[in-house]
Amino acid sequence: MSLTPNNVSYHDLTSLQQIRSNSGKDEKAALRQAAEQFESIFFSMLLSSMRKANEAFEVDGMMNSQTTKFYRDMHDSQMATDLAQKGALGLADLLVEQLSPALGKKATPDIAQVNETKTLQMPRHILPTVKVNKQAAMPTDTSIATAATTGLAAANNIATAQPEVVKPAWQVANPEQFVRALLPAARETAKALGLDPLALIAQAALETGWGQRVIKTAKGESSFNLFGIKANNGWQGETAVVDTLEYRAGIAKKEQAKFRSYTSPEHSLQDYADFIKKNPRYQDAVQATGDTKAYFEQLQAAGYATDPAYAQKIMAVYQSSAFDKVRQEQGATQDFGDSADE
Repeated sequence: MSLTPNNVSYHDLTSLQQIRSNSGKDEKAALRQAAEQFESIFFSMLLSSMRKANEAFEVDGMMNSQTTKFYRDMHDSQMATDLAQKGALGLADLLVEQLSPALGKKATPDIAQVNETKTLQMPRHILPTVKVNKQAAMPTDTSIATAATTGLAAANNIATAQPEVVKPAWQVANPEQFVRALLPAARETAKALGLDPLALIAQAALETGWGQRVIKTAKGESSFNLFGIKANNGWQGETAVVDTLEYRAGIAKKEQAKFRSYTSPEHSLQDYADFIKKNPRYQDAVQATGDTKAYFEQLQAAGYATDPAYAQKIMAVYQSSAFDKVRQEQGATQDFGDSADE
């Protein structure tokens, strides 16, 4: 049972001052109150850590709002105080025993009982003699042959077992190599959208930093997520949880989110095309695929990214020198129309 009054809480500076003033009158009661308040603080930290660990799974939840978090924090604070007063964890008792052994719950054992000597006696029961059949103990030819066959089969299985093949991580050394590595697969994906394949690669370059900042899974493997597509409730594949920079009301904010994980860059490109074509919010962008600049502007307007300069940044990458040589080799002529705002 708690000795701390219900109106004493570490949230209230007056209550803490009350504990301090009572320490001169009743040191034992003040120590118990301080220990329970410390246990309450520990409970609050524990609950806060648990809430933060689950934030990634609440991104798309219906109850995920600042108001819900506010009332939830109030509930956690009150629950921490109640649990500490009930001694649910027992931390306060340990603190009291450590700082004031006289208040401990367990009495110190009598020294005479501790030092009491006991006489050791030999066991009175003698175990019966066990007779061993020598013929039964000796292995027969059949058992030797069976053991040899089993051992040989196990050795053959080890010898014929194929080592696990680990697929090397997809890496590129420079922007031009990034463009050339994705170009074959980007051509196939671009046909489904009616978009310039270099435009797809430009968006992937912006999202991944030319392939140098591809999102990694919990195992440290590449997710091959080239377009920063998050894993919503309808996604059935693997995911990767990472910190991301989002813009809320024009202000950059660091948040934790789940992203889709793919088996290869080609898989990522194919899923991007399906994601854009099947999502109703991006249909205006699909209708504008004939104009690269208009396509990305419509994509940004539909909320594909929270960065207010998302389309402008993609066009800057699209018009960079890394694409010029590849574009010349392909014999492509691109009319950029109005250049992106600087």
